Order: sequence, then structure tokens, then C-alpha cells
Amino acid sequence: MSSTVETGHAKNVATFEDLIGFCNAYGSPYNPKKPVLKLPALIAQHKAANVTLLAVKDAKTAHDKATNAREIAFKPLRQLATKVVSALAASDVISQTVDDARSTNMKIQGRRVKALKKQVVVAGADAPAPVRTSSTSQQSFDKMVDHLTQLVSTVSAEPEYDPNERELSVPTLNAVIADLRAKNSAVIATTATVSNARIARDRALYADVSGLIDTANGVKQYVKSLFGSNSLEYKQVSKLKFLNRSLE
Repeated sequence: MSSTVETGHAKNVATFEDLIGFCNAYGSPYNPKKPVLKLPALIAQHKAANVTLLAVKDAKTAHDKATNAREIAFKPLRQLATKVVSALAASDVISQTVDDARSTNMKIQGRRVKALKKQVVVAGADAPAPVRTSSTSQQSFDKMVDHLTQLVSTVSAEPEYDPNERELSVPTLNAVIADLRAKNSAVIATTATVSNARIARDRALYADVSGLIDTANGVKQYVKSLFGSNSLEYKQVSKLKFLNRSLE
């Protein structure tokens, strides 16, 4: 969600506070029959709306932090996978095993395992149908972890794979996999938290009848009925603009 939209929500809440300020300044004449339009209720609704805005900010901060941590953790993955394959190739294993590892590494690198067959067009013949292909890279974070897990499984099954480099050892690789899974799960969890926080905020601001926007419109109508449509008081509140936005 863009920062412009987020700013729009905050602007609505700030404008609602301006509306409360006018109503409070009217003093005792401001005495609506409807409970939700009374000053204590308006103040409470404004406070609750602010809480939802803060919850979105906190959730977004946690999500950004988790996303950054995942990006940093996954960055060395391709280079690490290539080193593992090279270490395997340098050990006494059969070539077929190395080929299997290289095939998995190709997926990690985002390359096709097999080149597509070129189509030959014969003069006067109908053009051949395009070749249907699956996704080339399979580069989603969960896929990357899955491919690395397969690669580690391949080298783990080979007793001859026993590199001196600690970063290439099977225990270290398994620890890397666990860390990547944890960081990916953290992003998934914080994504859900941000989404739920936004839903709560949108309900607080834009829900029919109970939302902040509908309350603001009710206040305006009451001020209009109290002082008249041509009154300076109504002109004060009528100029306050709110962004009306349906729930997503």
C-alpha cells in the first residue's frame, strides 16, 4: 500500500479531531440526542482510530524488518549452492550424482535445466504452435529453500562429500536451511499481521454506520440542523473534507 494512501487515513483521523474541536467550541448548544454524536463518544472514537493507525505502523515496521532480514539471509544462497556443487565435483563421487546436484543448482540460479528445442519453420507450411513452458526460475523464497534442501540431501547421501570448509559441511548447510525457513516464515507471519491491522483500521474508519467517516457526516448533519445550512457554524464543519473509502 502506498504511503500516499496511508497518509490519507491519517489525514481523515486528524480532520476528525478538527471536527471535535469545533463541536467542543460550540459549548452547551451542541447537545445531540444520538449517543455516538456526543462529545465523549467522538473523543473515544478518535482515540480508537488513532490506535488502529499506530497498529498498522507497528505491524509494517515489523514486516519491513523481517523482509530485510530475509533478503540479507537469502543473498549468498546462489553462491553457496555453486560452492557446494564444486566441492561435490572435487570429491570421489560418480558423475551422475554431480549431474543431479548441478541440475538442482541450475534451479537455484534461475536457469533452465534443459534448453528449449528450436522450432523450424518450413516455407509454405503453417507456423508451429508455440511451445508451452513452465516457469523458468522457480525463484520464490520457499522454492529456493526447497531446492537447497534437495541439494543438501544429495550431498548428504554421499560419504565422500566431506569438505574441510566449515561453511560447506552438511551440519552448517542444514543450519542455513533452518535459518532461511525461519526468516521466510517470519515474513509470512508479519504479512498476515499487517493485513489484519489494515482491516481493523479500515473498519474503524470506513465501516457503514459505525465508522469514523459516517460519524463525521452525522456530526455535520446535526450541526446543520442545529444552526442552519447558512450558518457560520455549519460552514466551519462542512468545509472539513474526508476521504471516503470502501473496505478492501
